Amino acid sequence: MRFSLFKRQPDPDLIEVAHAGMLYPVAVKRRAAARRLTLRVSQATGEITLTLPERVDFASGRSFAEKHGGWIAARLAKRPAGVPFEPGALVPLRGTPHRIVHWTKVRGLTRATRSSEGEPILAVCGEAAHVARRVKDFLRREALADLEKAVRIHTAALGIPARKITIRDTTSRWGSCSSKGHLNFSWRLILAPPLVLDYLAAHEVAHLKEMNHSHRFWALTHKLCPRTEEAEAWLKRQGAGLHGYG
Repeated sequence: MRFSLFKRQPDPDLIEVAHAGMLYPVAVKRRAAARRLTLRVSQATGEITLTLPERVDFASGRSFAEKHGGWIAARLAKRPAGVPFEPGALVPLRGTPHRIVHWTKVRGLTRATRSSEGEPILAVCGEAAHVARRVKDFLRREALADLEKAVRIHTAALGIPARKITIRDTTSRWGSCSSKGHLNFSWRLILAPPLVLDYLAAHEVAHLKEMNHSHRFWALTHKLCPRTEEAEAWLKRQGAGLHGYG
């Protein structure tokens, strides 16, 4: 529970907003740095968040959220439908759709191959109950391998090494670079076309030299990845959909 600045009454962690017979759970956050009331629907997770500045009372925040029930419903309706990692599902690998096939109950490595008809597939071995985990593990391994290769190329061009590369399942950003030279990436980049993964690798490598988003940073990013704008446009159009897999 958090306390408002003036009333000293606890803010609830969650409220419900009603619209057209539906109830939508809304997380309540109070931020000292916030300048105005904001309502956000994550296209990655579907989480709804109401952010209140310290000087705004909770009642005003609740009223604000309740007036935007229709907007919440519309935003949620635009979210891509989820695709579970199960036999028969189509999952993109480097931008190419692959059908998940439970190949055999005998344990073995998951691999990308083709069916007898020539269709791209992810052949998964082992017990059926473990198909989802094995697909995710495979995709994470492929993502790490591709990102390590891309980072090696870009750091060689830059002349500054990355100290560490980590794969995560982040929802707020596709990659990050710490002041210690640690690069973090979303494994979901392996689902996108190779250009997009290469761009994110170049973007974070550029931060090894320019820890900002200045003109110098963008000039360096474009030098490392000339198709930066094309990759960013793809992420803007289709990036949120990558979070629907698994």
